[in-house]
Amino acid sequence: MKGSESLLATATAAGIQVCFANPGTTEIPLVEAFDQVPGVRAVLALSEGVVTGAADGYARMTGVPAMTLLHLGPGFANGIANLHNARRARTPMINIIGEHASWHQPADAPLSSDIESLAGPVSGWVGRTTSPASAAAEFAEAYRATLGQRLPATLIAAADHMWSQGGEPAAIPAVPARPAVDDQQIAAIAKLLAGGSGRTALLLGGHALSAEGIRTAARIVATTGGEVLVERSPARIERGPDVPAVRSLPYFPEDVLRSLEGFSHLVLVGARTPVAFFGYRGMPSFPLPNDLSVRTLADTDQDAVEALRALADTTGSAAAEVPSAERPQVQAPEGPLTAASIAAAIVLTQPEHAIVVNEGISSGAAYPAIAAAAPPHTELTNTGGAIGMGMPAATGAAVACPDRAVINFQADGSAAYTVQALWTQAREGLDVTTVICANSRYGILEAELRRAGVAEPGAAAASMTSLAEPAMDWTAVARGFGVPSSRATTGEELLAALRKAHAEPGPHLVEAVL
Repeated sequence: MKGSESLLATATAAGIQVCFANPGTTEIPLVEAFDQVPGVRAVLALSEGVVTGAADGYARMTGVPAMTLLHLGPGFANGIANLHNARRARTPMINIIGEHASWHQPADAPLSSDIESLAGPVSGWVGRTTSPASAAAEFAEAYRATLGQRLPATLIAAADHMWSQGGEPAAIPAVPARPAVDDQQIAAIAKLLAGGSGRTALLLGGHALSAEGIRTAARIVATTGGEVLVERSPARIERGPDVPAVRSLPYFPEDVLRSLEGFSHLVLVGARTPVAFFGYRGMPSFPLPNDLSVRTLADTDQDAVEALRALADTTGSAAAEVPSAERPQVQAPEGPLTAASIAAAIVLTQPEHAIVVNEGISSGAAYPAIAAAAPPHTELTNTGGAIGMGMPAATGAAVACPDRAVINFQADGSAAYTVQALWTQAREGLDVTTVICANSRYGILEAELRRAGVAEPGAAAASMTSLAEPAMDWTAVARGFGVPSSRATTGEELLAALRKAHAEPGPHLVEAVL
């Protein structure tokens, strides 16, 4: 076998089914190998940011890593923003980066670069192939690393190691389970909850936001008192009639401080201590009330769901009724569109078990506020703040779950970063409905200007937040990439457009004009 063929054979044996790709000359041996070794579906994207974001969305939905295939250091660099988000989401994926033939690397050809320096900040593991015979084993090491650390892993594959004979498939290594939480730690948190020393909030994050994790946490606080809270930007959260509605921490630090007032203890369950997105003058980096103590039940690496089960047993909560909260009443939107009416239209029309990828940015908070009224669904959000994840993540989620409708609640400014994802959706016939919140501005930057005391920005500042000159025609953009599209300016029009999109196969885009 060639090195490329042994690598793909090992990937297939490991259960990897999809490779999102934007290859170049150095990756041709791997491109050829997809015809020789069946089992891994190749999905082409026109931009590396779509490649990496799609792999993120795919793995968030399956728990199984996708591969990416990227062209040398510059191609990888184009995908780094969504790898940053994937790292924050603790997403397993394996990036295969083509590299010049080993004997050509000292020549410093035009596309030569320090790939390790690019890959290190967004990878939990970085390695290089050393020969055709070892390439498969080195891939297997990347596979074990990405699932063991739940971070992207990056393997730099020299072209001659891929095209040369001598490859041998490697054994698939065992993947370690998540570390368990120590019994003493569970006992300590149980004692805290039973101690009567003030109100406690359980802050859930990561995989604790599964349906079981949320239900178990709700049982605990129903028995011991307190409240269940959710980290600001979860990688994945499950919602539905049988999942208690939970409150998310807000975006701005002063709002986080207010939301945590009245609690004496904050217990982290698969979540980090809340941190402000940015350093604001006069605001702390960690927006916590001075009298709030922070304790950890399970860190981001540990098995948070099992820790919640054990805590429920210890506190006598395991058999408690899951509290039922009154679901919000959502009215059909009428008249000119707002962020709230767009969210309402999505909630009222989304199919059961939909996947909602929320990159609404300035409009994004409108959806979680009423999402408890929707049928059972999964929401994915932007964990790392690097914009341009919504369209790619929706693409990957649709590849992962072809039997589920995907709805991309998408800001127009961030959509422009990775709009090429529409082409992949059309090419693959993916069931993605993209709702563009078209306010023709970077709304979050306008809000930040106001927070900085700039009530009336000058011409230069205003020009850097406006997308209106010229305004983007999203219906034309979508059609150019092969995606049917429509425009809505009222609630009535948006409801009709969404119902039509959900009733027809394949991708659709609706430009919702604010």
